[in-house]
Amino acid sequence: MNIDIYQQLQKQLDQYSMGFPATQSGIEIRILKYLFSEADAKLFTQLTPRLETPETVASRLGRPVAEVASQLDEMAEKGLLFRLNKGGESRYGAIPFVHGLYEFQVKDLKADFAELAKQYFEEAFDKAMQQGADYFLRTIPVQKSIEVTRNVASYDDAVEICRSKPFIVITDCICRKTAALTEQDCGKPREACFMFGSMAQYYLDRGMGRKISLEEAIRILDECREAGLVTQPATAQNPSGMCNCCGDCCGVLRALNKHPRPAELVFSNHYAVVEADACTACEICLDRCQMEAITMDNDLAVVSRDRCIGCGLCVITCPDQALKLVPKSAQDLRTPPVSMLEQMMLMARKRGVI
Repeated sequence: MNIDIYQQLQKQLDQYSMGFPATQSGIEIRILKYLFSEADAKLFTQLTPRLETPETVASRLGRPVAEVASQLDEMAEKGLLFRLNKGGESRYGAIPFVHGLYEFQVKDLKADFAELAKQYFEEAFDKAMQQGADYFLRTIPVQKSIEVTRNVASYDDAVEICRSKPFIVITDCICRKTAALTEQDCGKPREACFMFGSMAQYYLDRGMGRKISLEEAIRILDECREAGLVTQPATAQNPSGMCNCCGDCCGVLRALNKHPRPAELVFSNHYAVVEADACTACEICLDRCQMEAITMDNDLAVVSRDRCIGCGLCVITCPDQALKLVPKSAQDLRTPPVSMLEQMMLMARKRGVI
């Protein structure tokens, strides 16, 4: 067997989520060789995201059940497959590069893989994230940035998202962990990514995260808000995860920052405005903004609608209450897809995969 199996694997991964585009340098093949043995690569290419039992896979491939079951479980333990344990039965499925292969290395992330990932993001994946950002993660207002007199949809409220879940798992941010191994650590909270549902259970099963109460989840959200992190759940009303991102390390925000008009690329229903009479030019908002959306003009803060993604981080620290978040016009408001399946379908349709 030769590199062709890895090229086949790359093409398969390029069909999922935001893709896995090829590069001139071949860094994507080096990543796959780092993660997958040839045998594991071959088995992955014979799977789809549809979850299957070892018996079903073995029957289709004409291989012994015990042998296939062992390999599937070993791959799931290495973060190469998704595994759902339910009712005494395990089912397995193929996963994207993001969210999937990359994030599932969070438990045992090493510097050499972090360097590979950093290079790949810079060469190809930043562009892929720009193109798919809106249907991957969406920006919602941080707590206390919306006036209490105005209703906020439950899917735009981080606490309500957590409250609606049967259980919550918290895990380290793979982006900040990668940055700490390859460049300067930004120093912001690392344990800041929430997982829900079957994804949360997989993180628990592999020891990649820990189960927390709603009260602790709210405390962590408060810490993230104070540290200047942007709250971004998956683009669905019933998300399987929710990140708290910084502009220094986060793959999505870093990619968006490279675009001249990031506001056009994100799924967000709010933007910040300045009340000129109240602004005292303290410039605190300049440091809080993760998108470089705020500048000073004649001692007055000015928000660029081309760059503001409506996170609200500037609002909650303005000492003069000169900033506020307002909803976009009715024609620009967007309702996220109901389910993660619908989210994936919309992303695939936007990319022309289906």
